[in-house]
This record gives sequence, structure tokens and C-alpha cells, in this order.
Amino acid sequence: MIWPFRRPAPDLATRISITPPAPSTDQAPLALVLIARNEAAHLRDWLAFHAIAGASHIILYDNGSTDNTAEIARGFPALDVTVVPWVLQGAEHKTGMRLHQQSLAYAHAICTFGSGFERMAFIDTDEFLVPQYAQTLPEVLGQLQHPNISLPWAMFGHSGHDTPPKGAVPFAYLNRAKASQGPLLNFKCIVDPCEVTMVNPHRFETRSCGNQTMNTQGEVATNKGRTGSFVSHDGIQLNHYYLMSEQNMRSKISGPDISGAEQEQRKQAILRKRDLIEADPILDTSAVDFLARHGISTTKGLRDRFAD
Repeated sequence: MIWPFRRPAPDLATRISITPPAPSTDQAPLALVLIARNEAAHLRDWLAFHAIAGASHIILYDNGSTDNTAEIARGFPALDVTVVPWVLQGAEHKTGMRLHQQSLAYAHAICTFGSGFERMAFIDTDEFLVPQYAQTLPEVLGQLQHPNISLPWAMFGHSGHDTPPKGAVPFAYLNRAKASQGPLLNFKCIVDPCEVTMVNPHRFETRSCGNQTMNTQGEVATNKGRTGSFVSHDGIQLNHYYLMSEQNMRSKISGPDISGAEQEQRKQAILRKRDLIEADPILDTSAVDFLARHGISTTKGLRDRFAD
């Protein structure tokens, strides 16, 4: 089957070249970088999950939130959180080519904060980094001697929810697409920020390895060659809770898109993915199993772990 490929708009620059920072002498193991708008409903659970998973720092680019997203992040007790206001619409002056604000935020994070970290991961609040067998993410990453690690999406669906459930996302959504392929295949990356020379939300380039990247099984490919056996969820699985409830999906369709996609194009892309995810879903308890290894078996247990 030939899958349709959604290319960036021709007037949108999504790849940003940078000069990597020099490493500091006291680097922390792992920071998570995200750009978010009005994510108060899920943010505390997301922060708690990744604190348990071994992240110590969060760099949150607040894209014009009107709820208390920034306050929740700043007040979370178990993580060092930096909130950066980020409402930027820019373009190259002569050509009018727009600059992708997510790529710019990631470039800013690397150049401004990257010297202090061995690794930086670039994900969203509907994405959870799940150690499959280890207790923490740094434990897995310590075995991967490559500056650019690619993780494919594991795409989760509605799990029967018409409206947002009261439970935390890892407990509420347990059904995902069987295969990561076609429109359901994309990657997020964990990188050595002091090696990065090119930034994009889904692919990076590094000084020592160019456009080559590694999966969590040690297999190396180019960014364009991330297919076949390279698509692996072992080691660290990137759970992308793409649809959540039917109500969440409708809000996703009607809401703003940071990529600048047209509304109808965005709607059709979401519905196409919805159909593929829900066609033949499988049970996936990877996030629940991870939390169980840390003695957490309920939403209350997750939320009480870092209670004020």
C-alpha cells in the first residue's frame, strides 16, 4: 500500500541549523523539553510519570496558555522546571518563509540550556517515555553510545472513552495500533544537545554522526532510513496518546495547530489516523507495568507520589 505523506508547507522552514553548545562539567543526565498550550488537565500526571522515570529537569515553552499550565509546572515539587514564554510568529524577511516555532523553541532550548545535560528529549504532553524493562530512562540511555536516539510512536486510541475519564492517562488508555507504519509512523528523539547541529521536531543531525540515528536496540540508520527492523519499541517505548476520548479528539480537530496546517487538512489527517488506530487495536500495558515496578497501581497512587 502507498501511504499519503503530509509534507510541510513549502513556505515553512522546519529545519533549523545551530552551533551546539560546549558541555559543562556538571551535566545532569536528562531534561525533557516541550512546547505546550493549555495542558493543565494532564500536565501534573505527565510530570509525575517522568519524575518517576528519571527525568530531573523540564524546560516548558508556554505557547500562550490561558489556563494554569505554567503555574502547575513551576509548582511541581519533584522536578527542576523552567518555563519559557513562547509566542512567536516569524518569517525570513526577504522570502517570507515562515519559521516553525516548535523547531525554534527546540533550537533555543539546546543553545540556551543544553550545555547542562547529557541528554535532552523533545516530546509533547500526550507522549510518555516508558522504560520497558529498566527502572529509569537514564539506565537505558546509559547503554546507548550514540548522540541521536530515535523512538517511533506507539499510537494509542480512544479505549472506549467518549468523554475524558477521571483516571490518569497511563491507566485510562490501554489500546493502541498494532503496527507503527504509514501515517502512524513518526519519531521523536533523545539527543546529546552538545552534538546537535540541526533541529526538527522529528529528526536531528549531530556533529559526529551527521544524519545518522540509532534505535534503542543499537541499530543505526539515516533519518530517511528509519523503516523495517529499525522501528522498535524495545528498551524505551514512546506512548503517543493521540486520540484520547472522542471529546478530546474533537477539540484536537478544532483547536490551533502549531505546525500551521490548514483546518481541513488537519481534520482529515486526524481522522485518517483515527481510522487506522481503531481498526484493529491491541492491549498495551507498558506504562501500567512500568508504574507497577515502582509500586504504583492506581491513579491515586500516581497523584499521591508527589503530593504537596
